[in-house]
Amino acid sequence: MATKEFNRWTIVLAAIMIQLSLGSIYAWGVFKTPIAKAFAASDTSVSLAFTILLATFAAVMIFAGRWQDKVGPRKVTLVASFVVGLGYILSGMVTSVEQLYITYGLIVGAGVGLGYVCPLAASTKWFPDKKGLVTGLAVAGFGAGSIALLQLGPWLMAMPGITWRELFYIFGVAYFILTLAGGLLLRNPPEGYAPKGWTPKATATKARDYGWKEMIKTPAFWTLWIMFAFGATAGLMTIGHIKSYGELLGLEVAVAAMVVSVLSVFNALGRITWGGISDRYGHKTFVAMLSLCGVAMLALTQAADLPMLLVCAALVGFCFGGNFALFPATTSGFFGSKNMGLNYALVFTSYGVAGIVGPIVGGLAKDMTGGYFWAFVPAAVLCFIAAALSLTLGKR
Repeated sequence: MATKEFNRWTIVLAAIMIQLSLGSIYAWGVFKTPIAKAFAASDTSVSLAFTILLATFAAVMIFAGRWQDKVGPRKVTLVASFVVGLGYILSGMVTSVEQLYITYGLIVGAGVGLGYVCPLAASTKWFPDKKGLVTGLAVAGFGAGSIALLQLGPWLMAMPGITWRELFYIFGVAYFILTLAGGLLLRNPPEGYAPKGWTPKATATKARDYGWKEMIKTPAFWTLWIMFAFGATAGLMTIGHIKSYGELLGLEVAVAAMVVSVLSVFNALGRITWGGISDRYGHKTFVAMLSLCGVAMLALTQAADLPMLLVCAALVGFCFGGNFALFPATTSGFFGSKNMGLNYALVFTSYGVAGIVGPIVGGLAKDMTGGYFWAFVPAAVLCFIAAALSLTLGKR
């Protein structure tokens, strides 16, 4: 098919397929409890596998971003499909928690890191006119990926002969097929591509293509990095501990787990909504999103019943999801699309830091004080600082 006849929305479909698979990592709680019981291990030791995955995810993205900038998104995504599928299947074969650190933490984490940046880089190149919205749609799949596992996982494990091991096998095969299919649809547009009938706004400054060495010398890069780290810390802390917080408030286990599903739904919605808003208001959208997240984190400390907890979880998820639409779109807008893979991967290293700090600080607060007040309040402060920092983004 000639390039001029190619329907660019195919790239969005491919991105959603890929991200649905990779986003399943947010449903880690489905595996955590039965694995802890199977090996008589503490929640902390089992949860370390997820922490390793998040750190590996962010680190491997740097390599993946540079690789896909050179060879295109398709080849890298196809490799990612094999790595993710292999990691899930091997995770079903482990005989100790320590082996899970390798199979799930390192191998699945590497697969997610390889695949995540490819559809984002391709989407921003095909949609310079709708970067926020299309990036939001692409990463909405990542937020929604956990919903399928959260809903199907317990249902499948209730069937005879299906344990957490078989669940790893089933979803390992499914994610391999889905990521492979999405990867086969990915491609970059031709050099100098612009949508028919579209021209940049006269008031907009066309972003030139920064190399990564030049980018990291700019104040805007470090501002984005800190903002992402602070905002993601709040979201990942909440994702990691909202179920335990609900149980602490007296909710039954199943009801507390439902709160996680609600957060996941709004996580996906936030990616599309904030992405669309950013197309109109640009990086000013950060102020509203991060401030609202800060308010929600403070409100969490006052949640005393299920309705209040659901509202707070929904708001945190809604704002957390927006990060994954706004930061790639802003990175592309500021530093160009040519080197988007590597440039955004470097911005995304902040997420790896947040993936370590957020869950650990939440756990320490719970262990030391018996609650989460001194985890949620500092996280709220970080969100407000990030919102203030966004006001300085006028200069590269």
